[in-house]
Amino acid sequence: MSTTVVLGAIWGDEGKGKLVDILCDSIDICARCQGGNNAGHTIVANGITYDFHILPSGLVNPRCINLIGSGCVVHIPSFFNELENVEKKGLNTNDRIFISDRAHIVFDLHQLVDGLEEVELGAQNIGTTRKGIGPSYSTKAARSGIRMYELFNWPEFEKRLRAMYHGYKRRFGDLLQHDVDKELERYKEYAEKLRPYVIDAIVFMADAQKKNARILVEGANALMLDIDYGTYPFVTSSNTGIGGVLTGLAISPFNLKSIIGVVKAYTTRVGAGPFVTEQLNEIGDHLQSVGREFGVTTGRKRRCGWLDLVVLKYSTAINCYTSLNLTKLDILDGLRELKVAVAYKVDGQELDSFPADLSILERVEPVYKTFPGWVGMSTTNATSYYDLPKFARDYVEFIEESIGIPIEYVGVGPARENMLKRGKAALEARRN
Repeated sequence: MSTTVVLGAIWGDEGKGKLVDILCDSIDICARCQGGNNAGHTIVANGITYDFHILPSGLVNPRCINLIGSGCVVHIPSFFNELENVEKKGLNTNDRIFISDRAHIVFDLHQLVDGLEEVELGAQNIGTTRKGIGPSYSTKAARSGIRMYELFNWPEFEKRLRAMYHGYKRRFGDLLQHDVDKELERYKEYAEKLRPYVIDAIVFMADAQKKNARILVEGANALMLDIDYGTYPFVTSSNTGIGGVLTGLAISPFNLKSIIGVVKAYTTRVGAGPFVTEQLNEIGDHLQSVGREFGVTTGRKRRCGWLDLVVLKYSTAINCYTSLNLTKLDILDGLRELKVAVAYKVDGQELDSFPADLSILERVEPVYKTFPGWVGMSTTNATSYYDLPKFARDYVEFIEESIGIPIEYVGVGPARENMLKRGKAALEARRN
């Protein structure tokens, strides 16, 4: 078994990129399995900050090969822009980044439609990034999408993009202002530039698994944004959980060594949708400002609240985590009192699980357990788990006991050295 999977456990923005960066020191291949450039990972390495969107974070490791898998959707101009940006910061990406020929293309047309669909929804809008991800997955599901390999058969590519444009034009009329000829012109230029990056990812992954290559799968978004298991319809348009890993990369489930769920020490959410533990008060303001809770992709403020163990248990039941990475514990420094949601009640009755029905969620009252803070003590200077204040360790260990999954990594700051290792992770670090 040679594959490690890193997945967002709640609503994303948990800091998956930093864990991926640390784990990449000992892996051969880093792969994205789903999503597009609506994702955002920030990594601080050697004093340099990198923002990744569609590119796998494994590019920071010069020995790591990186793959954008078949389950992803790719806006090609953004791919090249991001590649150029990381290369300007000193990363050598030559022969280290590839795209599956089965991945779907996100067009500027999709991005315009994304905005129009949000306007259509009015007050019920989803709060998408307007990066065209939803419309791209919609055309994929409707069998009218365009895959990477089709760009290399120009007559067919042109015919299909024009058909997509005319279909949207019939729907939106004059509201859709788009020059399809101009977009086609751009893609004619991209065709040869893109060719060296596009590969048969099925062959690539099969060969890697046959050779027992060390593979790291970098999930995008998080479980509560999953198209099937998230707070639908306030979700993204792909499978962000373990199912998306298997289908998005054609990877063997028998090769999975570990599935690491990444979760903040509190909860955040971007965009619309239910958020039971949201704090629209000075606590929320503290978490937002001290935690620098702005979206990497959109720059939008994130909504903030207490950690929700009902959601985390639900996420664990679906993704079958073997361990957890608790991040941003340091943001709780300075708070006199902490709360964690341990149950939901509706009309005085405790719910058995996280409900699918959003109308029930609207009526939920969280049941909180309260913890003392560690005022006057800092977690950011800790270099090992037992350097943490006792109340901080109590908080971590309560979460671990409640979920029944070991917390092997604890984040107390943005840099690599701010990741504390526990249990198996600490033993492996000592061996390396």
